[in-house]
Amino acid sequence: MSQQPQAAPTARRGGAVWALVITSAAGFMAALDNLVVTTALPSIRDDLGGALHDLEWTVSAYTLTFAVLLMTGAALGDRFGRRRLFLTGLTIFTGASAAAALAPGIDSLIAARAVQGVGAAIMMPLTLTLLTAAVPVARRGMAYGIWGAVNGLAVASGPLIGGSLTEHISWQWIFWLNVPLGVALLPLARLRLAESHGTGARLDIPGTLLASGGLFGIVYGLVRGPSDGWTDSVVLLALFTGAALLAAFILYSTRAKNPMLPMRLFRSRAFSGINAASLLMFLGMFGSIFLLSQYMQGVLGYSPTEAGLRMLPWTGMPMLVAPIAGILSDRIGGRPVVATGLFFQAAGLAYMASVVTVDASYSAQLPGLILSGIGMALFFAPASNLVMSSVLPKEQGIASGANNALREVGGALGIAVMASIFSSQGGYDSGQSFVDGLRPALVTGAAVVALAGVAALLIPSRKRVVLPEASEEVRALETVGG
Repeated sequence: MSQQPQAAPTARRGGAVWALVITSAAGFMAALDNLVVTTALPSIRDDLGGALHDLEWTVSAYTLTFAVLLMTGAALGDRFGRRRLFLTGLTIFTGASAAAALAPGIDSLIAARAVQGVGAAIMMPLTLTLLTAAVPVARRGMAYGIWGAVNGLAVASGPLIGGSLTEHISWQWIFWLNVPLGVALLPLARLRLAESHGTGARLDIPGTLLASGGLFGIVYGLVRGPSDGWTDSVVLLALFTGAALLAAFILYSTRAKNPMLPMRLFRSRAFSGINAASLLMFLGMFGSIFLLSQYMQGVLGYSPTEAGLRMLPWTGMPMLVAPIAGILSDRIGGRPVVATGLFFQAAGLAYMASVVTVDASYSAQLPGLILSGIGMALFFAPASNLVMSSVLPKEQGIASGANNALREVGGALGIAVMASIFSSQGGYDSGQSFVDGLRPALVTGAAVVALAGVAALLIPSRKRVVLPEASEEVRALETVGG
């Protein structure tokens, strides 16, 4: 039976503030677990054993299932109820976090991490859709700013939080941290979030299988490429198969009556531009954080906690600037704020590439960290606003899922590409060797983020956007661009 779209929260449940708190906290947990394990790997190896490739999979298992199932999670939410699926994803994520903390061996830890990714993939795209439904249009920029700040902080501070918990308590607490948060959020979400649906169309099974299979192949190949080699037969098979399945998904979606991701959405310059910018931004940012956190510890000799604290001008800046960026995007439009942020981020990475040495002082690095932090903060809030306002309300769930999937693919691609550049120009043999590899990788990251800024400039200026085949619902569209 067809479900009708329900874009606004009911008065009984109501509460934009509650929606912001719940969705930001849930998004924080999901985003945090992307990189939180990286600094805990030595302790995990001491406790559970395992070869190098096993340790890599404690990180990669989460990334893989998370990236692959994001669009599926969004589509399920649109079909069966966004709040209902959000609660399902949150329950899976919380239970899998407890299972990871209690894991008796490396194999069970990897399995728990994969299930964590499933829960996060269901939950994460729906946080933005539920927040949009609860917040009045005039205040969405500020709300997206806070939501973006919290999620940006989670991504960037993952190594700090993981390192600090491992250093001062135990590695299990990087997973236990999620459990009380999840348990507290479940009843709040049930009572305070309003239910809403998407188009009400039947679940697109062929499209779901093609998209999931294609993303699995691409992300698996990107995850395994740096360690197994880009000419490895399994890596090449995964990449080519994934690309073929995604091409088939695009072809199928242009012809299907009710596709999971309507290709007509990409006819909108706003939707295409912000998604291209998001993919490229995460490519440059993830790869840079991955290498710089190792540089501060392995070359400059800081402990995980010390390294994380010294990166706070970058990682903590979204908490200060992103809400302001959201307000600015409401007033002048998202395009100039996003583009400015991306160019700031690119300038920060380029500056870092020019000053990294085996004995670089913290004061020399500080301007680059601040520039990067301001840039990241200016990106997150307006980017979310641009994504959600470039489609019809009933299509916001799948738009959020598609954008999150592209971000995750960008992150995986960033780590793969920049790790390959790093290993081709340097390595872990000495501090100088690390710097020799880090510098060209950061230059690459800066160039990619600058390209993201160019993509953002292609977004149309502030106006009413009429999507193809949707003129009868034009009134539901919001102001975008800027």
